Amino acid sequence: MEDSGSALAALFAIIFIPLMIYVVIVIIAHWKIYTKAGKPGWASIVPIYGTIVLLEIVGKPIWWFLLLLIPGVNFIFIIWIANLLSKSFGKGTGFTLGLIFLTPIFILILAFDSSVYLGPGGLVNAYGADDYQKPFDTVA
Repeated sequence: MEDSGSALAALFAIIFIPLMIYVVIVIIAHWKIYTKAGKPGWASIVPIYGTIVLLEIVGKPIWWFLLLLIPGVNFIFIIWIANLLSKSFGKGTGFTLGLIFLTPIFILILAFDSSVYLGPGGLVNAYGADDYQKPFDTVA
């Protein structure tokens, strides 16, 4: 009987410790992404508020949170948010695919590379504006 208890403890350690390391790395990456976007990093660890702040970063309304609660529909909107997140930092479609299929690696790349937050969706600075909140004030 004691052998099954120690085997269970070993299995728990084998699964739990790497999972906790993964969770800590992802939290650090999200914290860094939020701060790069000018939002408080601690917001990334608060469940509902963190999602609302992420929606602000990518330039989508708060009511999109409700769409993320609908099974099936949420997959479409998660992909859309990943695309807008990569565009917000000046990345392309290939990076979006990386965010979708290799999430932990590409979240770390996005967090720790030299990319700069260009505004929601990255589309506003395409017009040459310095401030993403004033898209038509072009730089002289």
